[in-house]
Amino acid sequence: RMKKLFFTLCLLPMLAGIGLSQDAGARQDVNLSAMGVIQPYVEGTKAPPVQQKSTLGTGLYLGYRYLLTPNGAVEANYSYSHFTNKFTANSGGTGGSARVYTGMQEATFAYVRTFPFKNFNPFLEGGGGMLFFTPIGKKTTSYDTEQSYSPTALIGGGIAYQLSPSWDLRVQYRGMIFTTSDFGLSRFATDRRYIMSLPAIGFAYHF
Repeated sequence: RMKKLFFTLCLLPMLAGIGLSQDAGARQDVNLSAMGVIQPYVEGTKAPPVQQKSTLGTGLYLGYRYLLTPNGAVEANYSYSHFTNKFTANSGGTGGSARVYTGMQEATFAYVRTFPFKNFNPFLEGGGGMLFFTPIGKKTTSYDTEQSYSPTALIGGGIAYQLSPSWDLRVQYRGMIFTTSDFGLSRFATDRRYIMSLPAIGFAYHF
């Protein structure tokens, strides 16, 4: 399912390019960025209190934008990252614990508003989509984990610095707002919503 999704996102630039012959003013860009994943400490409200901590994650982020107006665009995003989630059923650890080495995939869409200023192009974006969480290999200590997914809202912004008519350097922050995943381990569910921070830096190619 995720391979098909990734393949579809990669095809979007080519499919949109068909319309260029009909609309000479259309503009598109594709960006590839290195991405970090930063998650806050979370504690559930139910007893016994479940604590969730996550390590700093890293990954790659691929984005495609189609310009609707000189300053407005729609965007499709895919990213893959990995990190470790650590669960503890209470502060003393007597309620059990688990470590889940996680591969996360993102499939989101957003509207982007740009505010051009010389070679600097600040932008804001908002949208939503899905996040998919997959337990990985021997670094996961609980063998009854399951792949899970969560709807997410997307907010963000950044600056694109124009290096040439075809290239820009893009620095941005994206935040994902969603409910924490328990990987099918109901005893470790926090049922809390939080913001996952995804800072990224990379290059975009315009065509």
